Amino acid sequence: MPELPEVETVRDGLDRLVVGAVVCDVEVFREYSVRRHDGGPAGFADQLRGRRVIGAARRGKYLWLPLDEPGHEPSAALLAHLGMSGQLLVRDPAVAGEWAHPHLRVRLHVDGAPSGARYVDFVDQRTFGHLSVTDLAPTPDGAPGGYGSPLPALPEPVAHIARDLLDPALDRDLVVARLRRRRTGIKRALLDQTVVSGVGNIYADEALWRARVHFARATDAMTRPVAHRVLDAAAEVMTEALGQGGTSFDALYVDVNGESGYFSRSLAVYGQAGEPCPRCATPVRRDEFMNRSSFSCPRCQPRPRQGRW
Repeated sequence: MPELPEVETVRDGLDRLVVGAVVCDVEVFREYSVRRHDGGPAGFADQLRGRRVIGAARRGKYLWLPLDEPGHEPSAALLAHLGMSGQLLVRDPAVAGEWAHPHLRVRLHVDGAPSGARYVDFVDQRTFGHLSVTDLAPTPDGAPGGYGSPLPALPEPVAHIARDLLDPALDRDLVVARLRRRRTGIKRALLDQTVVSGVGNIYADEALWRARVHFARATDAMTRPVAHRVLDAAAEVMTEALGQGGTSFDALYVDVNGESGYFSRSLAVYGQAGEPCPRCATPVRRDEFMNRSSFSCPRCQPRPRQGRW
């Protein structure tokens, strides 16, 4: 599933290529892809036609496009969750032709995009992703609702999602306090999007390896310096991944131009079971974790005596 660097790569592309465009028409090819929109496909299209995209924002793994409302303060946004395989592709048929992706679910026809693009296509092979038009709610602290947001507001379905480690408005000390109040393992806490958002399985493993902390280390017994070290490592690894366009293991994750990220070449432990640790050469260990896998170095990340499994 796309994590923060992958979603931020898509957000950045939309910000550069689509902001300022007006939605002229909408085609919904699969109703399930707008299942979270109360008005169904027809209502979804009606609420988008004629609206101008005024920004591209993200909080954790959610991204949204605030929409201009002539004569009123912006009060709605196009909200997207990419799920496991969702893609938002910005296309200019004059350049790329009228070819349509076999898993095209929703198409926005746009005019006035700075890139000259005519379509924003939502492509989703596994159909876990979704789009909806949703109301915006003011943020309690008056700060921008998300990374890249032009407004002190965020979509109502995202209100429970915590800020992420790349958000300038994040209070890092507050996140540390949240971590240390939990009675769980550190990796579980990192994956809890109400504590800090955007961190998924890949970057949690990579961050914990960099911080030399085992995934079952108890958060309630963790010192503040160690908690800060873990968060710093997570921010560092996600920033590096962002610089390489994210992590692509297959064609299901691409940016708005259809290009894959290449941070997978830089992974130290994730998916490297049996391979030598880049730091000490000990074979990387794989453990079952929440119906998935967790990868760590047995030497650099020793098992805690009283871990929370």
